[in-house]
Amino acid sequence: MERAGCEERLSWGAMGSLCIRPEVYRCPLGRVSPAGIGGEGAVSRDRMAGEAGMMRAFIALDVPGDVKSQLAVQQFLLPIPRKVDRDHLHITLAFLGEVRDEVLEAVHEGLSALHMPAFKASLSGFGIFGKAKPHSVWAALTPSEPMDRLQAKVERATRMAGADIPARRFVPHITLGRFAAMGPEEAVQLERAVINGAGFRAGPWEVAEMVLYQSTLTPHGPRYDALARYPLRACAGADHPRPS
Repeated sequence: MERAGCEERLSWGAMGSLCIRPEVYRCPLGRVSPAGIGGEGAVSRDRMAGEAGMMRAFIALDVPGDVKSQLAVQQFLLPIPRKVDRDHLHITLAFLGEVRDEVLEAVHEGLSALHMPAFKASLSGFGIFGKAKPHSVWAALTPSEPMDRLQAKVERATRMAGADIPARRFVPHITLGRFAAMGPEEAVQLERAVINGAGFRAGPWEVAEMVLYQSTLTPHGPRYDALARYPLRACAGADHPRPS
């Protein structure tokens, strides 16, 4: 379904084979132009990741601004060597890695057809990935059957689209920091801080949409650009996903 007024963040070639002509026209993810209509935040052809016809992408849930502010305070309090930028805080549902244009188009179609009602999410405590050699710290999502169900639907849709998703247990979280392996003393200090933060709580908030992001690796860290947003809905007939 074609939608008007959706020129905000995409530019020529942002979705590879989905939008291959330089003139303005409509494609499955919205209306695009070679000048990147929308200016700031537009995705340019120079920032397409990897080889031509490939893009690094992932599907995630955004985090409300007030929750990000609470997490920024915790990032300051926790002994995290390298913190994730506040604007990059999100909940990953599926990391696609480098995918071909036709796979990304199939992923878009699968997500567009996914039915799932909105639900509430909240945070409770922190966690560490890396065990004896920590390499990341995260805020934990309170166990939620709707969250698990949504992630399962997304993973199934992406696999059916041809994406090679690693088989691993879903641990819903928001990464607060990533870093090289620590020494024993630093690791013990971090573990104690995480344990002391077990009482941290944030939310609840309503999860009303999921987002398909492009991830571009730069010398200053990753850059995320929203390609399309998919409102959560319980049945067919609701609004189609709107380009970001």
